[in-house]
Amino acid sequence: MFGLTARAQNNPYVDDKVVHFGFSLGINLMSLRVNNSDIPVVLPYDGMPPKVLHASVSNLLPGFSVGFITDVRLCRHLNLRFCPALSFAQRTITYECEDKTPIRSADGKLTNQVSLLSIPITVPLYLKWSAEREKNYRPYLIGGGGFEYNVYRDAEMPIMLKGPDAFVEVGFGCDFYFRWFKFCPQLTYRIGFLNLNTPHEEHPQLLEGNYFYADAISQLKSHQLCLTFNFE
Repeated sequence: MFGLTARAQNNPYVDDKVVHFGFSLGINLMSLRVNNSDIPVVLPYDGMPPKVLHASVSNLLPGFSVGFITDVRLCRHLNLRFCPALSFAQRTITYECEDKTPIRSADGKLTNQVSLLSIPITVPLYLKWSAEREKNYRPYLIGGGGFEYNVYRDAEMPIMLKGPDAFVEVGFGCDFYFRWFKFCPQLTYRIGFLNLNTPHEEHPQLLEGNYFYADAISQLKSHQLCLTFNFE
């Protein structure tokens, strides 16, 4: 009976390996939680007293990620996974003045948006809990956390995101078994903990008239939804 069951399944012994490897390709929506400072700031070319600005993320461009997987079997249903990855994403922050005054930057151009490109290197550690295998599929839950570092920091932009961040991540997925490999689509949600907004005092190349972009924000914290395709 066991022999018949094994022959009915693709790659029947792959989950018995103590260690196995793979790679991942992902599509992400990387956003920012914006906490406004509500402190009046001076707007260039306005000639009026300081005003309060409200900032929000107005546009998300889908990004992508590539990574490497190391999986260690702890027991029948539990695995430890180390999955470093490199990601790319872009977000747009839009500013609005309380009295609807047009916003100009230090060079006099009419602008109320800042586009932010991020290229973080992620170093996470996960626990993966898998259900019993049914023929050629096996659903699972995954959770963990780790650190990341944004390697792209444009000093000429009025908003410069800090490099390091720490996060937790939860999600679910399903292993699909093929003859020579497992294909594992998974959906996860990530929450960052550290404030990524760089104060203008730590941004030496920023034009003085553009201080208001950073000063209008007290905190920027990351969060991300990611659809990942793992090949193991």
